[in-house]
Parts: sequence; C-alpha cells; structure tokens
Amino acid sequence: MNVILLEKIGNLGEIGETANVKAGFARNFLFPQGKAIPATKQNLAEFEERKADLIAAHNEKVAAAQARCSKVEGATLRIEVNASDEGKLFGSVGTKDIADALNEANGSDIAKSEVLMPHGVIRELGEYELDLDLGFDVTTTITVSVVGLQSEADVSADGSIIEENEATAEDAAAEDAEDADSNA
Repeated sequence: MNVILLEKIGNLGEIGETANVKAGFARNFLFPQGKAIPATKQNLAEFEERKADLIAAHNEKVAAAQARCSKVEGATLRIEVNASDEGKLFGSVGTKDIADALNEANGSDIAKSEVLMPHGVIRELGEYELDLDLGFDVTTTITVSVVGLQSEADVSADGSIIEENEATAEDAAAEDAEDADSNA
C-alpha cells in the first residue's frame, strides 16, 4: 500500500515522501496516529496545499524535543536501592524508575518509553550510561549510578559510615564493658 508521510518516520522517509508499506501497518499505526494518508491523486493535491504547514509543525516539534534534550543532557542520576553484600539488587531498576528519578531531579517530562535500555533492567550496583530517545532524531546520554542503601547499623550517630571492622571493634568493646559490669 502506498502512503504519503505527514511527518518524518525513522526508516520510511521524510515529510511528503511516498512509501510502500504493508496494509496492516498503515491501517493500524500510520493512519490512526495521523502520520500518513493513502497516496491517491486527491490526497497528493491536498498534501501539496498543506505542505508548508506540516513542515512548520514538524519544525516546532523538533525544537520542543531539542529543548527537552537540553534540560537533561549529560545528567547524572543517583538511585539508591536495596542490595545484597555482593552487589545484586533486591529487585531491579527499570525505565519507569529512571524516568521518575530524572523528572524529579531535573523537572523534565521524560516518559518511560523514551529511556532506552537495550540490555534490559539493571540488576547490579554500578554506573551505567543510558540513551534517551526524545523523538524526531533527538537523543542524549545520561549517567545512572545505582548504589545500595546504607543500613542504620552501618551509620554512626554523627552520620559517618562505620566500616565493618570498626563496628566489630566497637561491639567487642561494648560487650567487654557489659561483662565487667555483670562480674562486679
């Protein structure tokens, strides 16, 4: 089925080009979303009249995507999650978690579908570089640092982190003091 593209679509073409697509793709996706119209003589004539308006609307959408990109470009997120001592997460960090954290941190409006995770969800602690596809060939890269939550037992009264050996030494000293009190 031949269609006239009303906006730039990935591998199909630019605004105004005709493309040969499968009928189901045209009926179920392109037509309902207003991305294309059937390539008939009447539609070609109507399209030529509207072409300038469609290109102007497309350019506005591209500018909006670029403005959204500049808000989040090069952003570094820190996501705290529960994890085991080996660095395995109890659960995972997915596109929704990343989009929510990014929106909260930068005041942006990133949708979870715009976060690209080609290797699936994150299941281990570490630092990851992820791409955001904001549409209209506008992409950017962000850094996501997934860190484990500090348990209350590992944090001293002044807020500093107690190393495992220090905690053991403090516990041993407290036990010695208790033993001395009970023997007296």
